[in-house]
Amino acid sequence: MLISLIKIDDIRKSNHVALQKEEAAGHQARWALALEVPSIDKKEKHMSKNEETKASKGVAGGLEGIVAAETALSRVDGAAGRLIIAGRDLPDLAETLSFEGVTAALWSTAGTPCSAEEARNALGRARVEAFDLVPALLEAGKGLTITEALRIGLSLLQDSHATEAHVRLVASMPVFVAALARAAEGKAPVAPDATSPHAEDYLHMLHGEDPAADAVDAMDKYLVTVSDHGMNASTFTARVVASTAAEQVSSVLAALCALKGPLHGGAPGPVLDMLDDIGSPDNIEPWLREAVMAGDRLMGFGHRVYRVRDPRADVLGSAIKSLKGVEERTAFAREVEATAKAVLKGLKPHRPLDTNVEFYTALLLEALAIPRDAFTPTFAVGRVAGWTAHIMEQEAIGRLIRPSARYVGKLPDDLEVA
Repeated sequence: MLISLIKIDDIRKSNHVALQKEEAAGHQARWALALEVPSIDKKEKHMSKNEETKASKGVAGGLEGIVAAETALSRVDGAAGRLIIAGRDLPDLAETLSFEGVTAALWSTAGTPCSAEEARNALGRARVEAFDLVPALLEAGKGLTITEALRIGLSLLQDSHATEAHVRLVASMPVFVAALARAAEGKAPVAPDATSPHAEDYLHMLHGEDPAADAVDAMDKYLVTVSDHGMNASTFTARVVASTAAEQVSSVLAALCALKGPLHGGAPGPVLDMLDDIGSPDNIEPWLREAVMAGDRLMGFGHRVYRVRDPRADVLGSAIKSLKGVEERTAFAREVEATAKAVLKGLKPHRPLDTNVEFYTALLLEALAIPRDAFTPTFAVGRVAGWTAHIMEQEAIGRLIRPSARYVGKLPDDLEVA
């Protein structure tokens, strides 16, 4: 689908239906998004009859290809396999900035200037503040999964507080996740250390001991890597809620709810299930071939946006190399990866299915002894930096997100179908 921006004066000359929006930059120029629907190839096996009907009427299923906002925070180039965050390529970012550094860069880009040192100090103090809420969280979260209980934790945060909301939200996430993960194992929560870096303190609160330097580095790279990723489902959710002036806590809580869905944030764990099911090197190709021929999805391969290898997979794959004691598991996984790509290329030659971020996320978090049911919440520990920045950006626009829908239901007798 082709998206083009055309002036509102030209709409009358066009046959395309336009979605109106106003520029928030101050000059009040009005534009419209015109959607050009491509011809439908009836031979496209991946397009259902329902999708064909929608496309023929100019409706983009899942809003695919629709530009919903302008952002300076991150750019996902699916064709080139490139991710730019706050003006820098991900590999460069992961090698040169800490999580506090990329968080500061995102906040600054969104209009709230902050240095890496300021972010580190503010987050350290706010983690200590958040720990005061842990007893209430653990009591309210009994019998719930970590992600379900995490929703309660975020709802304990007040909109009005001496500490700024974006700082409290980013700081609270690792405190709550670590306490909930330990409670699930019958262990007492571990208090945060305000002087420690964010990644180091998260691992310390999870495991109750000082983490090794290579583990801290790997966790830090993970948090940087997942900090932001364009207009994904949870980020879009956060921006929609923020556009209602609901404030940051509600917006991040909504984003977390979107992340809970398995189509967005729940794939890393099943990657490990797949590796466990395969079991041994001699079973790799038979298992993968049988799964693909049965129509099963290979977890950790393919992406909604990337048509080539996910750049985040390379960053995390490199981070795993520095970890000690996981060499055998990593070698096995890399053999599975190589074989899976060959099998997919042979059986699905017309579909671009390459390694995505979930494959190496699973391996990295497993190597760091993160419980599998804490994988998605740990993703939120990093992504909340991007959520808060996008909320700031949306709040600056100050306009309610209110798209239209085409009614396809029954009409009263006195109306005719257009």
